[in-house]
Amino acid sequence: MELTILIILFALLQFTFFTMRTGFTRDKYGVSAPKVVGNETWERIYRVQQNTMEQLVVFIPAIIIFSMHVSDKWVVIPGVAFLLGRQIYSHLYVKNPEKRALGMVLSIFSNVALVLGSLSMLIIDLFA
Repeated sequence: MELTILIILFALLQFTFFTMRTGFTRDKYGVSAPKVVGNETWERIYRVQQNTMEQLVVFIPAIIIFSMHVSDKWVVIPGVAFLLGRQIYSHLYVKNPEKRALGMVLSIFSNVALVLGSLSMLIIDLFA
């Protein structure tokens, strides 16, 4: 389970970075709290943070369940793909939202693999 915990902690650090970047760039882009609109670049930074939070709601329980019912070693592949996907998404979305697909696909496919892998193994275990 240590690999799973390590990946989750990296995902939380990444999310913390996205959150801090959102807050620290408010002044730079002239978007004072509680506003969430006003500068297109800042709005992209904010959306990266919000979208990552949305993805983490699926990722964290799915990676734990996958680790427990499928494999704590194989969890590394979708876990690292998720982290890379979020980083690529962040970079591309801030530059040009139309180019975000690669990062989004990596993140979503990682979550789908974790959920379907866990579900499949649980169903097999139930009927075995």
